[in-house]
Amino acid sequence: MRHTRLLIVGFVWLGCLAVQAQIKPQTGFWRGVFTMAGGHTAPFNLELTGKTAYLLNGTERFELKNVTQRGDSLIIPVDVYNTVLAAKVEDAKTLSGVFKHLESPTTGVPFRMEHGKRYRFVENQAAPVVSMHGKWDILIDEKIKLIGVFEQHGSKLTGTFLSTGGDMRYYEGSVQNDEFALSAFDGSNPQLFIGKISGNELSGSFVNSRQVRSLKGTRNAQAALPDAYSLTKMREGIPFTFTFPDGFTGKLVSLSDPKYKNKVVIVTTMGSWCHNCMDEAAFLAPWYKANKDRGVEIIGLAFEVKNDPVFAKARLETVKKRYQIGYDMLFAGIADEKHASAVLPALSEMSVYPTTIYVRRNGEVAKVHTGYSGPATGQYYEAFIKEFNAEMDQLLNEPISDRAPGKAN
Repeated sequence: MRHTRLLIVGFVWLGCLAVQAQIKPQTGFWRGVFTMAGGHTAPFNLELTGKTAYLLNGTERFELKNVTQRGDSLIIPVDVYNTVLAAKVEDAKTLSGVFKHLESPTTGVPFRMEHGKRYRFVENQAAPVVSMHGKWDILIDEKIKLIGVFEQHGSKLTGTFLSTGGDMRYYEGSVQNDEFALSAFDGSNPQLFIGKISGNELSGSFVNSRQVRSLKGTRNAQAALPDAYSLTKMREGIPFTFTFPDGFTGKLVSLSDPKYKNKVVIVTTMGSWCHNCMDEAAFLAPWYKANKDRGVEIIGLAFEVKNDPVFAKARLETVKKRYQIGYDMLFAGIADEKHASAVLPALSEMSVYPTTIYVRRNGEVAKVHTGYSGPATGQYYEAFIKEFNAEMDQLLNEPISDRAPGKAN
């Protein structure tokens, strides 16, 4: 009898564990909050639909596949950036955990999420008494220059920050009274901008998971970046050429290979860690598919966080799958300015990803474009697409002649 009672107790205990393991987070909208440097909090929004989730920033819905649950652990991977939201399911409407870069030894960024909340910063917002709408010259720590481009409708604020290297993608937030708050999380790193507006000036802080930096801004409708085609030059007398292993097979590939002869070639430096590079890939992949029969090739030169071909192959396979890339991607080594400049000596410098080189049919370099302003920049992105297509039409219409070593125009 005692043995039977023990069996019954054991089955009840196992049954309780099974019930506990079956608690699943509710589908729908969630509001999360990261704990950042200096005790600041950065909110983010996510939609969970079972095995798929979407990070929500402004107009962007960034898809995250292969959401898995094991017991009370929920894993939301961000495949393209090799990061993960690892959460404990406290109950069907509460998650807590850390955001972590999988190749990093750090402990990660703590977060907490609640179901059913769609607001960003404050549910019941106070009416704004100032406007942040328009363009601003921004300074971080008195030295890093950015351009802020914002749209404000009532209390709702969206926009982005542009630099010579590219944009900081989609930000969303609000203006209340004379204070503004903007946050962004696309799966790479959470970011937070907060401060106050006084007339045509703003001041505040730029916060990430590691540090708090000073922020100043001046409204300027004429704010503009330097010409992206003027920042990286070709060195005189040094041909633009390279040989790197294919990121998937390891076979050596050179710009001088027969595959590229008499073709226009777009060469872009990239890395799976670089969100501007991923925005460029999202544009170039379908463009290449639609135009490859016109006599054009694209080569992505991948500089990764590890100088490891096996690691690089895994990262590039993920990027290729997400963006359906049909053009060549080569592994160029570690993402280090000295290394990149050494293996691409024809360029005056190699510090910005992406840097995109346009090569004529005869092997001459027509232009070099530094950085990339993606779809979050609105009119800047639209202007780039128009400019890009005009440039490519011109290069593709040039006559075929004997291919010379890649040199500056």
